[in-house]
Amino acid sequence: MGKLTTHILNLTCGKPAANVKIELKRLGEEAILVKEASTNADGRVDAPLLAGEELVSGEYVMEFHAGDYFASQKMNTADQPFLTIVTVRFQLTDPDAHYHIPLLLSPFGYQVYRGS
Repeated sequence: MGKLTTHILNLTCGKPAANVKIELKRLGEEAILVKEASTNADGRVDAPLLAGEELVSGEYVMEFHAGDYFASQKMNTADQPFLTIVTVRFQLTDPDAHYHIPLLLSPFGYQVYRGS
């Protein structure tokens, strides 16, 4: 059974990023909101963003609301955050695979990759 999971690590302090809003959208003629979630104290969502029959092949975008998170942590060094929403666009091709998309985040940069 396939699933899509994520987690976020705040590189500035080396800890999980809690309470980050995440929006998952499926792309087609227009973007359709599939799921909205927030990370827990471990920087993960409590359940997979997609699992089983929900995981359909196609192109998706995951939006991580980094600006709101850093503002809540008082980690922005200016009045306005540099990163507002980190957008990751990706393809899911195998409905039986486990797709894990970690985000390593700081107020001024990020790295994302396909994890395991």
